[in-house]
Amino acid sequence: MEPSAPVGRVHSFQSLGAVDGPGLRYVVFFQGCPLRCAYCHNPDTWAFDGGQQVTVEDVLQKVRRCAPYIKKKGGVTLTGGEPLAQSGFAAALLAALSAEGYHTALDTSGAAGLETAAKVLEHTDLVLADLKFTTEEDYRRNTGGSLAHTLEFLDLCRKMGRPVWLRHVVVPGLNDGPAAAERLAALAKRYENVEKVELLPFRNLCIEKYAALGIPFPLQNTPPAGEEHLRPFYAALGHLAAPAK
Repeated sequence: MEPSAPVGRVHSFQSLGAVDGPGLRYVVFFQGCPLRCAYCHNPDTWAFDGGQQVTVEDVLQKVRRCAPYIKKKGGVTLTGGEPLAQSGFAAALLAALSAEGYHTALDTSGAAGLETAAKVLEHTDLVLADLKFTTEEDYRRNTGGSLAHTLEFLDLCRKMGRPVWLRHVVVPGLNDGPAAAERLAALAKRYENVEKVELLPFRNLCIEKYAALGIPFPLQNTPPAGEEHLRPFYAALGHLAAPAK
């Protein structure tokens, strides 16, 4: 499933992103994801044979064009899809970026083997960790993945001393409410390396993508999350809570 490093498959690039880590960032969207999250906004990144094949040098050439804008206070973020599903390429790319002085961030659900994940984290300055649900049952039902595995990945981040921003999508009727907020806060507070929790209100702006791909969107009839859905999370998380950018 994973291409031989240092060649990988990338869905797309964003030259000056402002929502995937600190400052202005060059964002690399990896192709391929093992999860099927009910609220996923990027179903076009799921297939491992999609996107375009690129080398580390191909990406570096694109990033260098933005260096004057991103090097001082920003950096480069790998997202997806799931970057850890192409761990060899992700590790090689992050190592090359670090060598050229870029701040690096990894946006991931942790859905990969811990040994390969550790190699990627060696050159990662910041982890944007997607903590999707707070019970094993909800996690498996709505993503096909495992909360236990995600927590093992967070344990690895702590062991390696990597700062973490947790990201959590709040979906009305699915993972909202005071009980869910308290569970999220309890998990976040277990990790001293978690600097903040970014709360992302659910939106259904991806419906047209699903329609174009001929894929039913599981949450088509779910209303967008409002301030009333986020309020219990702010209360439970206290100083850790951060609104989406």
